[in-house]
Amino acid sequence: MTMFTEESPLRVAIIGSGPSGFYAAESLFKREIPCKVDMYEKLPTPFGLLRGGVAPDHQKLKSVSKAYDRIASNENFAFFGNVTIGKDIAVKDLESAYHAIVFASGTESDRALGIPGEDLDGSYTATEFVGWYNGHPDYKHKVFDLSKKRVAIIGQGNVAIDVCRILAKTPEELATSDIADYALEALKDSKVEEIYLIGRRGPVQAAFTELEIKELGVLEDADPVVSTEDVSLSETDKAELELPKNHKAQKNTAILKEFSERGEGVKK
Repeated sequence: MTMFTEESPLRVAIIGSGPSGFYAAESLFKREIPCKVDMYEKLPTPFGLLRGGVAPDHQKLKSVSKAYDRIASNENFAFFGNVTIGKDIAVKDLESAYHAIVFASGTESDRALGIPGEDLDGSYTATEFVGWYNGHPDYKHKVFDLSKKRVAIIGQGNVAIDVCRILAKTPEELATSDIADYALEALKDSKVEEIYLIGRRGPVQAAFTELEIKELGVLEDADPVVSTEDVSLSETDKAELELPKNHKAQKNTAILKEFSERGEGVKK
């Protein structure tokens, strides 16, 4: 059994600097074992999806980075940015330098849906659009056609709601966020007037949270339009909604029903 000491600590490499990587580092530091952690990141900056995935108008969510700053302040922690594992450093070289390697890098690409037309002009992935408005270096040079009146968003999770909200907000609303400057300028010229959120199933199964859907109801110059048919539940949906574990769906459905009662063109 290997005994680790202050002079000869456990050495761990963490690949990826998103939330999971930092929580892994925190867990290691909490153990009663002398430990040194080196974190590797292909981008020059840390925090992963917290920086590049969370919507720019959700500053409160991004404040969790303070906890990661505290973890990084540990004297036994080191961060190495602009390093791509497998290109700049081989995994076998890391294996010879560390006792353990933790891969917390997530996935780098989208999964193709296999839908005819998904590769046509005007069809984009959420990864591209979210990365673009958040200033991710891999996507900052992307160009999105915002000259059309209608936009369809496939999916009804929180990311879909984020994309919808960013498209629907006025430049004045977005100016108070930390959206990338070039994205703000492009959105100022947006001609988008109608945004459709399209999901496979109904409101009971939608994956967004109460906070996200409520925000669509308080935008300065856009109104949520929900038809009564969309919130008319089948007997199967009603039974699913009544399950105690589905309290989130119960709140979401109630909000959508309130939206359906507003009608169209109701400004806040």
